[in-house]
Amino acid sequence: MNHQQHQIKIIDQIEKQIKANSLKSSTVSPVTNFENDSRICLTSVHFPALDLMSYISKSIINPLKKISPEHYYYSDMSFHITIKNIRVIHDPPNFTPKNIKTVQGVFSKTIPFHKKFKVYFYRLLLFPNNLALMGTTEQELDNIILDLDKCLTESGVPDDKQYVNSKYFFCNMTLARFNSDVNQKFVKTVQELSKNIKIDPYIVDSVSLITANAVLSKLQIIDTWKMSHPREDGDPDA
Repeated sequence: MNHQQHQIKIIDQIEKQIKANSLKSSTVSPVTNFENDSRICLTSVHFPALDLMSYISKSIINPLKKISPEHYYYSDMSFHITIKNIRVIHDPPNFTPKNIKTVQGVFSKTIPFHKKFKVYFYRLLLFPNNLALMGTTEQELDNIILDLDKCLTESGVPDDKQYVNSKYFFCNMTLARFNSDVNQKFVKTVQELSKNIKIDPYIVDSVSLITANAVLSKLQIIDTWKMSHPREDGDPDA
């Protein structure tokens, strides 16, 4: 199997765990009011380009809002692609200003030396408490995450999130969060929308270190780094 096929296999395994109510990764538990959620995380994300956000809003979120307006839906102000968690959401936060400075130093020495990479968004996935847009990627995402993992651990601020997998990491964007059960019409519409997703390969070319709650209503951007251009074929350093 190639890299993306391995990623798809893991995403399929996650779907099976969800259906069996045995999901092994860390998740965000629901609250009554997501925007006022006082639980804060330290994480790194990519803020997507306008054309991708526009497609998601028009083709996925708007149809779902018409069916189930009671759920919390992300907007252009909160869309993000998670790159690497450092501290999961918690009240009070599980990190200090000193931790933030340490992590900022790690990212400054790591991210600019990694290549931008492509994401291939291809399906929707219903988790117990949220809806996500899932994407496979080029192998560079693994290189970035494993490099950051090593450097964060050495710096004394390791990632505290529990993952299903230790390689073949993929991209996902949370589109909605639920604090009540979804109905069958919503589920069927998600399945139909998932089959009809048509998104061009998307290039992730920057990473931002942030603190925020799950829906980014309490967002603080610590720093942002651009990633290097991929080497061209024939480059003697490739």
